[in-house]
Amino acid sequence: MKIPHKKGSAKYYDYIIIGAGSAGCVLANRLSKNPKNSVLLLEAGGPDSNMNIHIPGAYLKIHKSKQDWGFWSENQSNVLNRKIYLPRGKTLGGSSSTNAMAYVRGNANDYDGWAELGNKGWGYKDVLPFFKKSENHEQIEKLDSDFHGKSGELNVTLPTKFKSPYVEGFIKACKNIGIPKNHDYNGLNQKGASLVHSTIKNGKRHSGAVAFLKPVLNRTNLTAITNAQVSRIIIKDKKAVGVEYIKGLIKTKVNAQKEIIISAGSFQSPQLLMLSGIGETSELIKHGINCIHELKGVGKNLQDHLFYPICAESKTQEGINHYISPFNQLKAAWNYYVNNKGVFCTGPLEGVAFFDLNQRGGKVDFQLHFSPICIDNEYGYDAYDLYDYPRIDGFTILPTLLHPKSRGNVSLSSSNPEEPPKIQPNFLQDKDDLDKLIEGGKLVFKLMKDEALKKHIKLNRLPYNRSSEDALIEHIKKTLETVYHPVGTCKMGIDNMSVVDPSLKVHGIQNLRVVDASIMPKIISGNTNASVYMIAEKAADMILNTI
Repeated sequence: MKIPHKKGSAKYYDYIIIGAGSAGCVLANRLSKNPKNSVLLLEAGGPDSNMNIHIPGAYLKIHKSKQDWGFWSENQSNVLNRKIYLPRGKTLGGSSSTNAMAYVRGNANDYDGWAELGNKGWGYKDVLPFFKKSENHEQIEKLDSDFHGKSGELNVTLPTKFKSPYVEGFIKACKNIGIPKNHDYNGLNQKGASLVHSTIKNGKRHSGAVAFLKPVLNRTNLTAITNAQVSRIIIKDKKAVGVEYIKGLIKTKVNAQKEIIISAGSFQSPQLLMLSGIGETSELIKHGINCIHELKGVGKNLQDHLFYPICAESKTQEGINHYISPFNQLKAAWNYYVNNKGVFCTGPLEGVAFFDLNQRGGKVDFQLHFSPICIDNEYGYDAYDLYDYPRIDGFTILPTLLHPKSRGNVSLSSSNPEEPPKIQPNFLQDKDDLDKLIEGGKLVFKLMKDEALKKHIKLNRLPYNRSSEDALIEHIKKTLETVYHPVGTCKMGIDNMSVVDPSLKVHGIQNLRVVDASIMPKIISGNTNASVYMIAEKAADMILNTI
């Protein structure tokens, strides 16, 4: 459908931010702090008015809703030719409004590795102040204040309103097999097993929108427009000068006097660059797009974390599954709204463990996610549909590959900005990725035989067949999912496949930056949301200091 331009709609702003996700919300807050800066924030999704967004226990009800882009991968030849579901937040707050709320910074080595690739100013000592700037940790008195903030906008907490007994068994069992207890994986040392740190405040999700955007929407120099999908960046003489966006059936043009910042995420930031004529010439020509500036790395270098479930049924009903029934949901809702306690106050994760898989003192390369939910309903269940889960309590441990060797890509499916991009992650293309997932599964089997965890188990469930490595491989390929941490598709660097430089400016184009997870040259050792807040804080600092 041809969308007409809105006549007389052109307007000038100093800064235009595309995408009101974690990064976009931070940028809107920081750049509009100076009343002399006019800031426009454009979000393709709607307001975050769905109450399920704000209830941590309703996490699974957001997926495959209007607040989810609902992307799918191409068929994965190494994963039984499956298409893998790739959820992405489509609302104010982006994926911080739909994720599992885990606050994980990764490992100091991750950022030092970025710096070693030529990204000066991105080593761990450089980025730590920006992690601390946005953080307000409720239990900071129990942590090392050298590594944590107490006056930032983003609330971080340990579980205080609900905790199953199973997670303590998980942490003790980890210790018994050589993974030490470490209550602060975001501190000096990441290795160890811990309760999860979460972006929750007073029993409610603390998203980027709630923490950074909503408190400043009354600023007269900040304009936020929802349901506005950007169709292209307007570039003249290798300079980004404006943006075209679609709202309803109207196409509107707005102009930027200082900078345009793309914060659309690892799938849509490269898509938008390509739609605007920035990318590999051969890819653009296929879709009738004139190449304004060739950058071969746009959309390449896609990386993501992968996990799969190992489940057990518990002897007691102290988990979450029994709350799925309508009657128990009502009881839980009463406890939540009246007492601000119970399962609705918590996300799907209770514990995590970080370690080197060989346990020889090397760098962290593996993670376990622990959930007090038994997600097994034999094969064929939908991991993103709460009502597909069995009504028996238990827990699930998810072996998680942190540093995949496989690399994927994002490309255009058409020149229509409203069509989803073509996403080819190439999961398990490198055999080492599968080998590590196998070893991680064997470690979880060992963990579940330890008495600290075994005492809670009534019955081992998925995978039912634990008799051979072949059986485990079959289980992995049937149940493998992304942790939805896509990164790397507009990578930062100084090599010929990088898209942005260390100041996050797009190579060869003036007044255009990318600020989101897509700039990561290599994926970090853990859940990615905390690092996106850091990237945005550092970017805002560079922009305001005109770097």
